[in-house]
Amino acid sequence: MSLVAGSYERFIWGFKLKALKHSHESLTLTPLFCFPSHISPIKSVAVAGSAAASGGADDTIKLYDLSASAEIGSLTEHSASVTALSFFAPPPLSAPRNLISASDDGAVSVYDADPFVHLKTIRSHKKGINDLSVHPSGKLALTVGRDSCLAMVNLVRGRRSFYCRLRKEASIVKFDLGGDKFFMVMDEKVSLHESEDARLVFELDNQRRVLCAAPGTNGLLFTGGEDRGIKAWDTTSGKVAHSIEDAHSARVKGIVVLAGSDAAAGDGDPYMVASASSDGVIRVWDIRTTSKEKPNPLAEACTKSRLTCLAGSSLKSVWQPKLGKNSNDKQLDTAAEDL
Repeated sequence: MSLVAGSYERFIWGFKLKALKHSHESLTLTPLFCFPSHISPIKSVAVAGSAAASGGADDTIKLYDLSASAEIGSLTEHSASVTALSFFAPPPLSAPRNLISASDDGAVSVYDADPFVHLKTIRSHKKGINDLSVHPSGKLALTVGRDSCLAMVNLVRGRRSFYCRLRKEASIVKFDLGGDKFFMVMDEKVSLHESEDARLVFELDNQRRVLCAAPGTNGLLFTGGEDRGIKAWDTTSGKVAHSIEDAHSARVKGIVVLAGSDAAAGDGDPYMVASASSDGVIRVWDIRTTSKEKPNPLAEACTKSRLTCLAGSSLKSVWQPKLGKNSNDKQLDTAAEDL
């Protein structure tokens, strides 16, 4: 498994999670690479198989091949900070088919990932986009922005299909692993909605501001934020199923569930999560150790930088990176039908 983190100091960090002595209880984070890939702070990262991408305040997306620990190119279609990234990898494949990005000027860009070719830019918000989430089908994406609105983007037709005002600005939006529900974060509140009609199922109160969230298997939702802890919410009851208090000494800025789509293949543990904090520390936890007074992380790495985001995936897939020339917008319908 691999983890990729971005920092305020422009550095991208890559790690591989390895087991020691064939024991799942003894793990280590082995560095893959570290270098200043952007000329401004990194805002977002995404990983699918051995493919990785980072978006920065320099309006640029950088691409990486984790199997070679190398940067392979750049995408420069955005004209504002790249605030969110997401790969679409159709199951059971972990190799990406598409890359979707969002920026601080309200635009969503769609790319083919084999080779990396720009297909379409869609204006989904009047102000900057805070986050995006691609449905497991790959046919649509949800975005939330600084205009206090929720938008749905039809990735097949390449246009915005839904737009509504929220009662408050949302900073995070995520589909669950099945795509039947989605979550939105508004400061310390996390709301769970039905995907079909956006009906509110229930609202979770974290007490402190939530800065990152990741859906897991078994109906769990993992959150981290200003309380410096990690919580696993049971989305069927709306209660906290597991919690690690003071998981970090600073704010938790990124969280990754080390299972997800890999769990069906037996790769990963649905209770194993990785977290990154603004003091530069990345830790791997077994969320079930919360019964202990002070649980110890399974693995830890210190980057000595101000981390801003974290992403992770399995490295099992065989992916050959390709870069292509920019295409015109008409190519979207043909390529997106393959989703």
